[in-house]
Amino acid sequence: MPSSPNAPKAGPGRIEFVVLISAIMMIVAFGIDSMLPALPAIGHGLGIGDAARRPLVISAFLMGFAIGQLFVGTLSDRYGRRGLMLWSLFGFALASLAAALAPTFDHLLIARAVQGIFAAGARVIVTSTVRDRFEGRDMAQVMSLASMIFMAAPILAPTMGQTILIIASWRWIFGALALIGVAIWLWVLARLPETLAEEERTPIERAAVLAAARHVLTDRMSLGYSIASAMLSCALFGFLMSVQQIFETTFKRPDLLPTGFAIMASGMAVASLANAAIVQRFGMRLIGHGALFLFTGVAALHLALSVSGHESLPVFIALQMLMMMGFAFVAGNFGAMAMENMGHVAGMASSLQGSLANLLGTVCGTLIGQAFNGTTAPLYTGFTIAGLVALAAVYVTEGGRFFVARHAHRTGG
Repeated sequence: MPSSPNAPKAGPGRIEFVVLISAIMMIVAFGIDSMLPALPAIGHGLGIGDAARRPLVISAFLMGFAIGQLFVGTLSDRYGRRGLMLWSLFGFALASLAAALAPTFDHLLIARAVQGIFAAGARVIVTSTVRDRFEGRDMAQVMSLASMIFMAAPILAPTMGQTILIIASWRWIFGALALIGVAIWLWVLARLPETLAEEERTPIERAAVLAAARHVLTDRMSLGYSIASAMLSCALFGFLMSVQQIFETTFKRPDLLPTGFAIMASGMAVASLANAAIVQRFGMRLIGHGALFLFTGVAALHLALSVSGHESLPVFIALQMLMMMGFAFVAGNFGAMAMENMGHVAGMASSLQGSLANLLGTVCGTLIGQAFNGTTAPLYTGFTIAGLVALAAVYVTEGGRFFVARHAHRTGG
């Protein structure tokens, strides 16, 4: 149930609320994952012969996504969530249309960056909206349920992209994204009320903004778990930059990309459902920390198999699915713990935490993608390093102890 007396009295119930925020979150996954099967067609259609440049279609979106998060949180803390959400969804639809009509690769990259900026607005406001209504383990449970539904997007998006390519050009993929943006815009317009009360809004004043940013960046939980989450974003974005090349070049099976990607993404869906079911009982630390150890260990194992020459497509899919499961367990719980002390600056916190994760993720992910050498070794070197740095960040944040709910009275962890 809503944990704040300022929770909205009308609008969607808990089930519809979870489904709606899941749909809003999905536009990010559809904006990225539907592109994966289309990268060769986009390169061919716009005269880009260098295969290493094709993933820039993903990088441009992610860079815009990271930059957009820096600003929208502050605006939503001042003006509320609903209006900015509507503008963000509308802008996403328009940018998708611009991408569909792009005459050159450079124009496409610009449209993709703008598309990412507007997608960031919607995504940040989702986190703030959930934090307006829930906190602690309740927030972790709601976000896990939303993530479970959201995981239909990476399962379906590559298939959508490949299906469109069978019957039409790659430009129609962006047309489909525009229609998705309009549909969700209508749903928000009709059903989602404002969740931030007038008396809780923060004026946009230099001193207030700096104070809010300082609180976000100096709070031990916020900073530590944001860094850990950012490192896992590095690994995930590296995977997104590399996966199309891995299926096409390493395993010579580009036709299996949608199926393989769906299998791997299904691990995240299962983990998100499991987390929602068990987080109230076991707590965020036990689950999140244990999953991070699993994630890092499997990454190191996968790296060893790749370097030793024992990699195969079934092994790649199976081990990557395990890491996706670990990522899902970590993301939901670490995100909730990072936001726990941020109630009065939820928008700023969501902006800075998300922007940190996505800026680092985009830079590191692009480097990992550019390091592709025909094997999976560069990817899993990145995964292993990211996991180790995340473990170090958690270790320092928790004062040298894992799993122990040292702040249970504050975090419910």
